[in-house]
Amino acid sequence: MIDLAKDGAVWTATLNRLDKANSLTGAMLEQLVDIAEAARDDARVLVLTGVGKVFSAGADLDEARAGLATSDVWERLSGTMADLPCLTIAALNGTLAGGAFGMALACDMRLAVPGAKFFYPVMKLGFLPQPSDPARLVALVGPARAKMILMGGAKLTAEEAFAYGLVDRIVERDQMAEAVATLSADASAAAAAHVAGIKAMIK
Repeated sequence: MIDLAKDGAVWTATLNRLDKANSLTGAMLEQLVDIAEAARDDARVLVLTGVGKVFSAGADLDEARAGLATSDVWERLSGTMADLPCLTIAALNGTLAGGAFGMALACDMRLAVPGAKFFYPVMKLGFLPQPSDPARLVALVGPARAKMILMGGAKLTAEEAFAYGLVDRIVERDQMAEAVATLSADASAAAAAHVAGIKAMIK
């Protein structure tokens, strides 16, 4: 349910569970961790995207009720993504919800299509967010807006997410591949140490 494509130094991991709005199972999350760990040595760019019109609805509901909602795999995934020495891009093909926020927040850049929605209903569902998500969210949007999302149940449009700083660019669906390719070009052509060095300086 995770498709991995490699185009030279650019890797693209695609969530492919169309019939379930790309909701995430434990097996999918573990596979994403494995991909991210492998990308550490072999990729200059790692892109996360999805099929259809939803990036991810978050955790698979049946597995969430069975314990996935509180599993440490979410934090392992976002931590691995955040620590990668390569450029990471979340190419959000649609709505980003719930636990799927973690992997997107951990990326270096977030692009989104018009019409995407952004919400993280942990207050409503009775779960705590993953441990690192609030700090990453605050770094992007500020504490008040983070509280709107995590405590106030705000559902942001793509335009609001861009205005808040949660999304770096809004890209038409048919132009997403070109936008990702443009942003990937310099890093994919550079030496791994150079990519890692610049990213370390920014951190």
